[in-house]
Amino acid sequence: MMTSEKIYILNIETATKNCSVSIAENGTTLLCKEIAEQGYSHAEKLHVFIEEILRECKLTTKDLAAIAISQGPGSYTGLRIGISAAKGLCFALDIPLIAVDTLESLARQVNDKDGFIVPMIDARRMEVYSAIFNSKHEKTRDVEAEVITEESFNDIKENIYFVGDCSEKCKAVLIKDNFIFLENIIYPSANEMSQISFDKYKKNDTVDVAYFEPFYLKDFFMAK
Repeated sequence: MMTSEKIYILNIETATKNCSVSIAENGTTLLCKEIAEQGYSHAEKLHVFIEEILRECKLTTKDLAAIAISQGPGSYTGLRIGISAAKGLCFALDIPLIAVDTLESLARQVNDKDGFIVPMIDARRMEVYSAIFNSKHEKTRDVEAEVITEESFNDIKENIYFVGDCSEKCKAVLIKDNFIFLENIIYPSANEMSQISFDKYKKNDTVDVAYFEPFYLKDFFMAK
């Protein structure tokens, strides 16, 4: 691929309450539209955001080289809506589908920190979906569904930065001095998907449009 070629990728993030869409050129976000409400608004907002973002960037669907979708873990309903939209566009445009780790895009909102990053997505009660990344955003522990207790993450002595929508329920239990909650980072966003999806595109790291399924990890709760 020539470096001068402009590669436009549409990124879709619907794994949590945040309905988020971005357009990226060669891994750089041109525009991101998103809304996180008390309830889930994905069915109403997703296609509107896609149309608006293309129009405002003066692009059409024919300019797109690929579609990237947040693969989970997350809300069953949100994931299904996002993946259905992404698959429909890929089929219609005959372009590849790229799957992006939801927790990685959440972790990438943390920059210039030492130690480790633990992105977490709420799985009800004291259970979370989490992974561990180092300061370079490299995954050092795979995604798990785990119940948070006072013993969680005790084997890590370096600073740990927790992000996601689990701060309220977890910070009362995770109280060690090296546990730091970044409460302003709540939901994954399509903005951080831009570089990930472009890197995958360059490596031809795509998924089968017909058979791809979200990363459910376990039986997911239905969004209300």
